[in-house]
Amino acid sequence: MTTIWRSTLTLVGATTLTFGMAHAQSPELSDPPAIEGEVVADHGSHTLRMGIGLSETSPQFLSSQYFGEILEQRTDGRITVNVFPNSQLGDDVQMMEMLQTGTLDMTYPSSSATTGYVQALSVFDLPFLLPSREAAVAVMQSDVAQGMLDAFEGTGLKALTFSENGYRQLSNSARPVESPEDVAGLDVRGLSVRTMENPVHLAIWEALGANPTPMAFGELFSALEQGVVDGQENPWSTILTSNFNEVQDYGTETRHVYTPFIMMLSERTWNRMAPEYQELVLEAARQSAEYEIQLSAEYDDWSREQLEARGMQITRLDDDQLAAFQDAVQPVYEQWAARIGEDLIAEIQQIVEENSN
Repeated sequence: MTTIWRSTLTLVGATTLTFGMAHAQSPELSDPPAIEGEVVADHGSHTLRMGIGLSETSPQFLSSQYFGEILEQRTDGRITVNVFPNSQLGDDVQMMEMLQTGTLDMTYPSSSATTGYVQALSVFDLPFLLPSREAAVAVMQSDVAQGMLDAFEGTGLKALTFSENGYRQLSNSARPVESPEDVAGLDVRGLSVRTMENPVHLAIWEALGANPTPMAFGELFSALEQGVVDGQENPWSTILTSNFNEVQDYGTETRHVYTPFIMMLSERTWNRMAPEYQELVLEAARQSAEYEIQLSAEYDDWSREQLEARGMQITRLDDDQLAAFQDAVQPVYEQWAARIGEDLIAEIQQIVEENSN
C-alpha cells in the first residue's frame, strides 16, 4: 500500500483543511517522485494562486500540489502555491481571463477551452485521432506540441506544459448507449449532452444526432440533477471525482476524444520572476505533468470499476460498435480539417503511427 501523501489546501471562505488520498475509497496511487536538485538563489518571494476545475481527489489536484512542493523545497519556501479546486475561482475560460488581467497567477484548463487563443489546439478535439495513451503522450511531448505552447506568446498566458485530461466517455440518465442510433434516439428524442464551449465538440455530438448543450463545468452537476441535460462526456476519473454517478445511470466507453490539460501561468506573473525562477517553474511544471499522467493512467481503470460498483451500468463497445461511431463522426473531419490544418493533422497522424503497437 502506498504511503499516505497529505497536502494542505486553503479553501475560499473556509478554514485550512487537510486531505489524504489513501483512504478506503481511493486507489493505490503512486507516491510523488522524490524532489531532486539544489536550492536556487534568492530572487525574492512569490505566492502563486492556482485555480483548477477538478476536485481535491483528482490527479490534476494531486500533481498541482506536487508542483507546489517542488517549488517550495527548491526555493526554501520563497515560492509557494495555493491550489483552489472545484472551479471555486471560475470555469476554465474565466480563469484564463483572470490570468490575462493578472488577478490570478495560474490555471490548468483542458486544451478544448483554449482554442480561442491557439486554433491549432483544436486538433486534440478531433474524434478518434489518438487511439492509445502511448500515442497521445508521444504527441504531447513532440516538437509539434511545443509549437502550440509557444503560440500563446503575447496572449497574456504562458503555457508551460501538457498533461493528461484523458479519454472522454459518455454518461447519461436516459438509456444505455451502444450505437449512434441510441444517441440520436430514432423513435424517441435524441440525448441532450453537455459539452464544453468548443465548436468541434458541438460538431461531434451533432453528427451523432444528439442535442449538444454548451455549459460551464461548475454548473454541470446541478444541471444533470435537475434534468436540464440528459448526459455529459468526460474521463472516467472526472465522472467519479465529480460524483456524476449519483445523477447518471448509464455510461458508455466511447473514448471518442483524448484531450490534454495545459498548465498555465499569467504572463504578468511570469515576467515578474527572475530568469532562474522561470527556469525552475518550467522544470517543476514538466515534472508534475509526468506525475499527473501517471496518476491519470492509474486512476482511469479504477474509476470505471468504481462507477460500476456504485451502480452505473457501463457499456464497453466492441470493434464493430466502435467503428459505427467512427463512421458517424467522419463529417467532423470534412468540416474542420481545412480550418485546423491538414498538414498539422498529418504530422500528428504520423507520430501516432510511429508510436502505435
